[in-house]
Amino acid sequence: MANPLFDALFGRHAGAATVFVHLPDGTTLSHAAFLARAAGLAHALTGLGLAPGDRVAAQLDKSVDGLALYAACVQAGLVFLPLNPAYTGAEVAYFVGDAGAALLVATPDRVAALAQVAARHGAQVQSLGVAGDGTLADLALGQPARFPTVPCGPDDLAAILYTSGTTGRSKGAMLTHANLLSNARVLAAAWQFTAADVLLHALPVFHTHGLFVATNVTLLAGGAMILLPRFDADEVFRLLPGASVMMGVPTFYTRLVADPRLSRGAVAHVRLFISGSAPLLAETHHAFRVATGQMILERYGMTETSMNTSNPYGGERRPGTVGHALPGVTVLVCDPGGAPLPAGQVGVVEVAGPNVFAGYWRMPDRTAAEMRADGRFITGDLGMFSADGYLTIVGRQKDLIIAGGMNIYPVEVEAALDALPGVLESAVIGVPHADLGEAVLAVVVARPGPAPDPAALLAALGQGLARFKLPRRIVLVASLPRNAMGKVQKAALRQAYAQAFGP
Repeated sequence: MANPLFDALFGRHAGAATVFVHLPDGTTLSHAAFLARAAGLAHALTGLGLAPGDRVAAQLDKSVDGLALYAACVQAGLVFLPLNPAYTGAEVAYFVGDAGAALLVATPDRVAALAQVAARHGAQVQSLGVAGDGTLADLALGQPARFPTVPCGPDDLAAILYTSGTTGRSKGAMLTHANLLSNARVLAAAWQFTAADVLLHALPVFHTHGLFVATNVTLLAGGAMILLPRFDADEVFRLLPGASVMMGVPTFYTRLVADPRLSRGAVAHVRLFISGSAPLLAETHHAFRVATGQMILERYGMTETSMNTSNPYGGERRPGTVGHALPGVTVLVCDPGGAPLPAGQVGVVEVAGPNVFAGYWRMPDRTAAEMRADGRFITGDLGMFSADGYLTIVGRQKDLIIAGGMNIYPVEVEAALDALPGVLESAVIGVPHADLGEAVLAVVVARPGPAPDPAALLAALGQGLARFKLPRRIVLVASLPRNAMGKVQKAALRQAYAQAFGP
């Protein structure tokens, strides 16, 4: 038995002298040097007593060595568990304990604080810094440049990614070798990636977007990446001339659109801009196209499934939609019982295919509740297909507002608000109301300049929306709460405004 995931992403590049990573300071690392670094780490991990199937939790800043640790885990048959660097010690303790991690890897400045966390759950702890500081990097020094790849089957676990946990305990999505490899192959073909591509990589790598989409697709194609620690507009404009593809979250694109440096000349070498992880405003699509002559390609995925749909590379990229189902992936819009609905009707999006995860780690009841008997995953997203197969996501099922027995989809109200003068962006939520059960509340961020009058906004909304959809109150704020991937945290808003209409 071989290890197809490692062989496809890394193995065939082991001797390649072509550049894999460009760093902002101008230094580069070849595919061969990267694989040698990964092999050294794989030797170090097995030297610590780790065996295939063991979980390795990693709370690291974005770095080449962090990516090499991921490659080492795949090669050694270990299960990679990336964690957000912003997590507190208490949050890390939950993930390490729940996953039963054998090893926790952290940056040198965090390892002392996390040592007790690891010890409490029977895990080893190592820091990963630079060679010479007594870290895991030192254990990898002097190791052979090759590591005997551990055979892994398609159903073996490659990673566990924890969901955000905004509605309770975070759930560990179990992703197999087949899940990751199938999705990388489909995306590389759909987006026409080749070894000539250079990806401008400004995404975090503790999330499926930055790690299993951006990195895996680039590796599979044999391309290179420009590795930015984080999104910085000055650095993006400086480095874009050397890139052919950029992946981002909507916040990246709204910041680029607001920058006077965005022009056709600034993006002349880039063949493809991709957006995901949160909805991209149609206004941003339009403004980006006016400034650059290019259409952003929006796609749809989630932790449990990686990518499900994509607007076409060569066809119409329709603003406000996430395109068609990817090859080999079945996407349905269903009623509560799981029966598919016709085009034009809103229902719950359900997904089946080789990309769908193996279930939630140590949560068989939650897995059973969110998976149908035929293997379809109930995403919890509400969507609607057009007659020609373009999917529009209208919100999360939990975000649906039922006011006085009437269903209200927040995305519809948000789109109407965002189109009004003076509004930069908005979030629409349902909060408790004594008479209606729930009432609509809109949280609005104003554009620079005089703030819009909430009463005037309501009057303008009333020209195009039915009365029952109108917010009972509009609140102006400086910014919306977001997670690391740019998603608006509506649970936080619902909590903050839970008594907006009384206790």
